[in-house]
Amino acid sequence: MMNRSDAAVLDPAAWVTEAGLAGAPELELLRGFCERAVAAGVPISRAQIIVDTLHPVHEGRVFRWRSDRAGEVVEYGRSSENEEVAEKWRQSPFHHLTQTGDSYLRCKLGDGGPARFPILTELREEGQTEYMACLHRFAGKGVIGEMDGVYSSWVSDAPAGFSDAEAEALRRSLPPLALAVKCASLARIAGTLVETYLGRDPGRRVLDGHIARGVAERIRAVVWFSDLQGFTRITDTADPEAIIPLLNDYAEALVSAIHEAGGDVLKLMGDGILALFKADDPGEACRCALKAEMLARRRIAALNGKRAKHGAPVTDAYLSLHIGDVLYGNIGSSERLDFTVVGPAVNEASRIGALCRSIERAVLVSSAFADAARPAERARLVSVGRYALRGVARSQELFTLEADA
Repeated sequence: MMNRSDAAVLDPAAWVTEAGLAGAPELELLRGFCERAVAAGVPISRAQIIVDTLHPVHEGRVFRWRSDRAGEVVEYGRSSENEEVAEKWRQSPFHHLTQTGDSYLRCKLGDGGPARFPILTELREEGQTEYMACLHRFAGKGVIGEMDGVYSSWVSDAPAGFSDAEAEALRRSLPPLALAVKCASLARIAGTLVETYLGRDPGRRVLDGHIARGVAERIRAVVWFSDLQGFTRITDTADPEAIIPLLNDYAEALVSAIHEAGGDVLKLMGDGILALFKADDPGEACRCALKAEMLARRRIAALNGKRAKHGAPVTDAYLSLHIGDVLYGNIGSSERLDFTVVGPAVNEASRIGALCRSIERAVLVSSAFADAARPAERARLVSVGRYALRGVARSQELFTLEADA
């Protein structure tokens, strides 16, 4: 007598259920399902699964398997923003299923007649003999944003395609696959959402279960505070419709630079950004922060060139950098928590940032940052004198970058 695991190896539906529970990603689910279905006698030569997602850039993902090559994952943009993608969708069997309300379509490719859809012509020319499309819809609360179903297609190159029995066996085994793919996609969506709205490191911590109220960790870090120069003036004089694109453009330049240099963005506060560079090695953290500053300046300069050509308002960023101990964790009420940082080092970084305007320096760094920096970075810093910081007992020497000086 076979045990449960032995049966799962032989049965595609049973295997995909166990693999889904184990957290297998979508492409692995599709590959394992197809390999077991072929071993069971279903002549699948190609298969793909399409599922929409919640993502700032991508509308969804396509997972493809072929018997003669490795699988692949393709992310596609929003059809509402790309007419070529939209037209391809409108000419697809999947769109036909959404319009008719059907959930299943089966097409023989060897009859020589005109193809109903462009994809069928392509497959026939490549020697395929049958095509099946399936749509497993989500109902009611099962819909997540634009993720309202799992679309799949199944192709055969057997001389007669799928037999009726093979096609029916394949159809019966697909719901567990669709459910496993939905579960994997929801896990991916959860990761995307928490990292998009909380930041990469806070997002990972939340998904790892670090959500207890009031739990905070003391860490040493470089604190980054930046905001846009003249933003109030721009909002007073520019077309209101131009403000959000402006914020998006400059946030893209700054956030991408911070991430590329190894930092974590914690907050987007209007035109301001709060970020951290963890300082297990203080000198390395300072180097990474200054690398981010350099990358951001280059990207802002390139962005300003593009925006100026279109008559759009341009600006630059003020930046303050400080290093010190911060408390990093969950703060808030029992119903609304925020993953953030607090402590004197955060306050001082904010106060230093406020001085950038009054003393007309694009970049200001603290004496603690200058002391922690390695010789190569320290050599780039130039003193601008001692200043009293609001709410801070002692004045301190501040520095700027040599080029800014």
